[in-house]
Amino acid sequence: MSNHFITLGQAITMTTLYRSEREAILIPEMRGKDILFISETFDRDAFDALLAETGAVGLRFYLGMEVDEQVRIIAVAIDENGRDILPDKTTLIEPSGGGKIVEIGIKCPPTCPTVTSALSGT
Repeated sequence: MSNHFITLGQAITMTTLYRSEREAILIPEMRGKDILFISETFDRDAFDALLAETGAVGLRFYLGMEVDEQVRIIAVAIDENGRDILPDKTTLIEPSGGGKIVEIGIKCPPTCPTVTSALSGT
């Protein structure tokens, strides 16, 4: 199994740098629209459902964009060969093995955690 863990210090450094630069890395026309979020929150059951897919061994996260140019996280299960477990492309019906796709998280901003966190800068 891969080691995907980092220290709290590394996470604080990375999230602090991102928050300080998230507007600066955008072209001027995109600034001030909260295109790049600080965090996106999902309920556990969404990820439990993905990991319960037949053959699921992990998760993959994609960045997507809505028509209003808001960046979003899209999550899918992956199989042991690293393939996305997706619904059938033509029928859009979930195969017997699954094919759920998770999105629709709670973005910050505008809905940010009210509880203090070393990672959110509050």
